[in-house]
Amino acid sequence: MVLSDSVNLASGGPTRGAAGGSSQRFFSRAGILTVALALLTTGVTFVILTDMTPIRPESGVTLVLTAVNAVLILVLIGLIGREIYRVAQARSRGKAASRLHVRLVVLFSLVAAVPAMIVAIVASITLDMGLDRWFEMRTSMIVRSSISLAESYIQESARNLQNSSLEMVEYLDAQRTLYNVDRSGFLRMMTQQAVSRNMVAASLIKENGETVARADIRTNIDIPTVARGVLNTASDGKPVLIPPEQTNLLSAVIKLREMPGLYLYAVRPVDADILNASRAVTQQNAGSMSSPNQGIPTQLLFALLYFGLTLTLLLSAIWTGIAVADRLVRPIRLLIGAAGDVATGNLDVSVPVHRSDGDVGSLSQTFNTMVRQIGTQRNDLVSAKDQIDERRRFSEAVLSGVTAGVVSVNGDGIVEIINRSAQSMLGLDPATAGGKNLSALVPEIGLVFEVARATNRSVYREQVAISRHGSARTFNVQITMEDADAAEHSYVVTVDDITDLVEAQRSSAWADVARRIAHEIKNPLTPIQLSAERLRRRFGKAITQDREVFDQCTETIIRQVGDIGRMVDEFSSFARMPKPEMRLVDLREALKEASFLVEVSRSDIRFERDFADEPLMGMFDPRLMGQAFGNVIKNAAEAVESVVKEGHLDGHILVRCRAVGEEMLIEILDNGKGLPREHRQRLLEPYMTTREKGTGLGLAIVKKIVEDHAGQLELHDAPEEFYGGRGAMIRMVFPRVRPDNHPEEQVNSNGI
Repeated sequence: MVLSDSVNLASGGPTRGAAGGSSQRFFSRAGILTVALALLTTGVTFVILTDMTPIRPESGVTLVLTAVNAVLILVLIGLIGREIYRVAQARSRGKAASRLHVRLVVLFSLVAAVPAMIVAIVASITLDMGLDRWFEMRTSMIVRSSISLAESYIQESARNLQNSSLEMVEYLDAQRTLYNVDRSGFLRMMTQQAVSRNMVAASLIKENGETVARADIRTNIDIPTVARGVLNTASDGKPVLIPPEQTNLLSAVIKLREMPGLYLYAVRPVDADILNASRAVTQQNAGSMSSPNQGIPTQLLFALLYFGLTLTLLLSAIWTGIAVADRLVRPIRLLIGAAGDVATGNLDVSVPVHRSDGDVGSLSQTFNTMVRQIGTQRNDLVSAKDQIDERRRFSEAVLSGVTAGVVSVNGDGIVEIINRSAQSMLGLDPATAGGKNLSALVPEIGLVFEVARATNRSVYREQVAISRHGSARTFNVQITMEDADAAEHSYVVTVDDITDLVEAQRSSAWADVARRIAHEIKNPLTPIQLSAERLRRRFGKAITQDREVFDQCTETIIRQVGDIGRMVDEFSSFARMPKPEMRLVDLREALKEASFLVEVSRSDIRFERDFADEPLMGMFDPRLMGQAFGNVIKNAAEAVESVVKEGHLDGHILVRCRAVGEEMLIEILDNGKGLPREHRQRLLEPYMTTREKGTGLGLAIVKKIVEDHAGQLELHDAPEEFYGGRGAMIRMVFPRVRPDNHPEEQVNSNGI
């Protein structure tokens, strides 16, 4: 038996000096006792089977020996199975040097088992086909010859007895008178005849078995009586021979012809030794013929004997293989364990080196040197890494505090570093942006980068507009070349979001223009309108010629002055946008009111509302929000009007609102002519319009109102499920306020 230490197969323990004990305790007491008992039993069984002891190898003894050997074989098989299981378990768990253990155990097992199997196969074939068959044929011939010889002897003795008995019957028939006159003389004569013919007994017997006369022959042999059936058989006058059965006496019964009713019963002995030998051979031959497989238990016992010896050798070979493998792989096991520790980052490990380790000891010494050098280099690298990390953290802290977006790009346009501001501005994911091409991530900035790289300028600036999710932002992009004198350059891309600045400048400029226009235009409008009205009242009745032309001209002047006045009012409204008066309101109410005002004036358009069931609460100015919603719905109605006039389809406007997380979405969809794909975001600028009579201030005012309420205005095409994507969708996104955050203002909220 192998102890648990011997099958540890170089787990983590041996690397810490626990490997030496496994090679010192290989066999447990149970294992040694089992092997010793198996060898002892094998020897005793062999001695008994070879008939070298007083114990005869009879069937009972054979069965007992077979059972004992079978039990020991099962125990040996269990021990071998346990050792194989332990080795296999160590191999499956990936123990250090377990492969070498397995190979050595398999090699020793094959060396022990294969020759034994070959000898068993060759011996069984040779004995069965050669010696066994040859001896079987010779033995059978001898047995048959012996039986035939014994039978011939008995037959010859029977013929002699028959002849002697017939001669004696003839002689007794001739002495019939003597038998009747002198019975004593007849008995003496009968005795002389029997003795002269080597008979041990001679008698005259009646048919009923009664003895009439008996020869006076002294002998110690018990003469058997004659059966009535034999007398009946001999009644026809023919001699009847009685073969020897349990005795060595040969008998004959013959009927006398001259003495009616009398039979001669003659007995002569045969050689007892020959008869006993014949009986033994005949009995053995009959037993062999009746039970041809009676030798199988003995053969089975011999097979078990040989198999047990083979298993003992196999178990010894396995133990020897494990012992040799453990001694060989001890330094390898230590080296593998130390390598595993190094792989986990432990560089303080050291492999003990012994003189008996040989070349593996030199390898272990080299390994220790390598580990020490790696440890020194790692400490240097860790120190350098700490310095680099400190600098990197400082740079990241600086970059994270910078409001401008900063992107580090190599000469191939691959993004290496990106700060938080750039991630937020450009909508990039830091986990996926690194290592990708700048042109693939942000094509607009990538185009500027390609121009800067092509011009080979150290600093290059350009403004770009980027549209994302229906909104446009303006960025000031600066490309700075690093290491201008080096063969390979790297670049720093600085991105500033100047959208608010540009819009503020533009709005301020347009507001100033609007004030000037309103001031310069509105002053002469009133005199012009009054003059036209006065001309119509004063000279309307006096003019009889071309009266219709006169009325049309004055009406045109008055109407155009009114249109110009309304335009001036819009300019004034844009220039003097009031400050919102915020309070907690439900946007559904303002949206419903605005859509209703447009719906009552446009009966030719079908209006559809899809409002959320829950309140959409927020801090808003209801009047300004109604104005914004009204402008967007009015624009949608005007866009649908052209489609209705052309007769393509019926006008349809969908107004819907819902809450998505912490945001509120207001969407107004129409199936009109839609929005232009190019420069769509410019529609939000003042004085940009696609209608003939538009002022270009409607969406600009809406945008201003939405942004004043911390919202966002987006321009989209209609979704595919709405008339196949025909028309436009204006989306407004506002932050949501929970009602429980402002309980004191809930009284201002009204449900629908």
